[in-house]
Amino acid sequence: MLKTGIMAPDFTLPDQNGKMHSLADYRGQKVILYFYPRDNTPGCTKQACGFGELYPQFREKGAVVIGVSKDSVASHKKFEEKYALPFTILSDTELAAIEAYDVWKEKKNYGKVSMGVVRTTYLINEDGMIVKAMEKVKTAENPKEMLDALSQEE
Repeated sequence: MLKTGIMAPDFTLPDQNGKMHSLADYRGQKVILYFYPRDNTPGCTKQACGFGELYPQFREKGAVVIGVSKDSVASHKKFEEKYALPFTILSDTELAAIEAYDVWKEKKNYGKVSMGVVRTTYLINEDGMIVKAMEKVKTAENPKEMLDALSQEE
């Protein structure tokens, strides 16, 4: 996980519609950038739907929400449509942003060790600086926690 107080690494990745997005495109806005393991899994769905439900409040505070996983553009499109997600979901199949943000880690699941995305959320300010970083977040609580963090930044 990257520390607060540093510039957020830039990236350019396709969204669920195939449109390219760069972090630099969002300068002047606060960005909730969250990394998650997989579309359509229980935890990831709970987290995404939580961000979706609170999205109008994020926008009121001048923030955008961007989800990132290594799933394909097509997978993201189905995920967005199935749950009516109102925010951008980026496909990082090459792990460029995932590795730049230090969220590709060794994980243990039922005794089996493998590499995967550790659920991590960053709050990036209007100047591109990481002002909050949360690792191993709880899926149901993370959207509200980030909304509270935004309120503290005001």
